[in-house]
Amino acid sequence: MSQRSTRKEEHLALTQMFFNAENSNSFDQVRLLRPALPETVVDRELLAVNWFGKQLSAPFFINAMTGGSEKSKQINQSLGYVAAKAKLAMALGSASILTKEASQLESFYVAREANPDGLLFANVNPLTPAASVKEIVKELEADALQIHLNVAQEIAMPEGDRDFRWLERLKEIREAVSVPIVIKEVGSGLDPISIRQLQAAGFEWFDIGGAGGTNFSQIENSRRQSQIPYLNDLGLPTALAALLAHPLTDKLIVSGGVRNALDVFKGLALGGKFVGVANSFLHFLLQHGQEELYLEIESWKDQLAALMALYGQTDIEHVQVPVYLASELKNDYEQLKQL
Repeated sequence: MSQRSTRKEEHLALTQMFFNAENSNSFDQVRLLRPALPETVVDRELLAVNWFGKQLSAPFFINAMTGGSEKSKQINQSLGYVAAKAKLAMALGSASILTKEASQLESFYVAREANPDGLLFANVNPLTPAASVKEIVKELEADALQIHLNVAQEIAMPEGDRDFRWLERLKEIREAVSVPIVIKEVGSGLDPISIRQLQAAGFEWFDIGGAGGTNFSQIENSRRQSQIPYLNDLGLPTALAALLAHPLTDKLIVSGGVRNALDVFKGLALGGKFVGVANSFLHFLLQHGQEELYLEIESWKDQLAALMALYGQTDIEHVQVPVYLASELKNDYEQLKQL
């Protein structure tokens, strides 16, 4: 394998090594006020949403994970199958490797082959040449594009980028492609200052990718001879990032450490239109296989429908539940909300 493909395989292994479904995160500091008299019924049909012209069964989706190696090809094929069967959107992992290794196209395209009619996102880094991004979107038959921002990961990565003058490159990509674009953080949280800067540049959709799930600084640190451990703790927690972003945009995706259907519901209550799930699904897939992952996702839908009824909600696109915060999260939010 090439160095890039080897790194992809290392990321997959380390992601699973560090995964712990019992870890607490900022979602645990978000409390929801439940009505004793909700006047609702449990109805899974209420979960149906339309996103970028595609009809989906639920507002949570399979977020970007992998691609660019033989192992990731198998994973993307299985995830594509599950996405099709469950009628969920799916985002591929970074396809920027294709600018150097076109032979790895199939490790991404298998997801489209398995899910020919579903909503599929391509994913690239900001330094991918705009013309290459246009070709990647075309080759993958992608309906939309994620551009990931991962400065902390690159700093920790032994062979990572050191040029973060990205905004003009983002604009060039936007001009080159015709599909919708989502700007996505990858585990360190998207801050409100950057969201405003991106909005001024013409971007509309944002995936906050907060801290609390996969920690890519930790992963890259484990690959270094001389580690920089403090990078592991510099992320903006998911719930805090969502609280700060919600007043700025109604095109918000909440992701980062989503572990269960209650976290999905909290993500919607915090202002997310959609909620991205990555490592929880990946770990389940690797442990139990694609059919069991499909059944797990169907169980999440049942639970989400029950939570909608429990909290008196009838509109999945406008979940409005009174939210109150544990003291640590409340204090952090009070300090940052004026940014």
